[in-house]
Amino acid sequence: MLMPKRVKRRKQFRGSMKGKATRGNKISYGEYGIVALEPGWIRSNQIEAARIAMTRYIKRGGKVWIKIFPDKPVTTKPAETRMGSGKGSLEYWVAVVKPGRVMFEIAGVPEDVAREALRLAVHKLPVKCKVVSREDLEGGDNSEN
Repeated sequence: MLMPKRVKRRKQFRGSMKGKATRGNKISYGEYGIVALEPGWIRSNQIEAARIAMTRYIKRGGKVWIKIFPDKPVTTKPAETRMGSGKGSLEYWVAVVKPGRVMFEIAGVPEDVAREALRLAVHKLPVKCKVVSREDLEGGDNSEN
């Protein structure tokens, strides 16, 4: 699983997920990608499951980029524990995703193979997503200007 080697602070506040992604909202490496349509937390095991689904389908051809990293610790308290007595222990790591964030990119395979591989990966993720090409995102930017 993905997780930071070292962190400055062990436990973190939950934070807010309002607004759209201002960074990581372009396809910078590959030709096709997965874009989040709603905000959410993506766990490290979900990122890994999506990566495995993609690489299995493309059969070691092409290249896959993972553009999100789970650097936020999430804590939980044991079941049937009374209130108080501090914050719970660290359970898992999440990546905070906002709408418009490109999460995965793929290149080096034909379009139909890339789209199907990304579609399989979308099913492993807990947020609504869509599969886009580099032209889709660049075309959207030019029409706004």
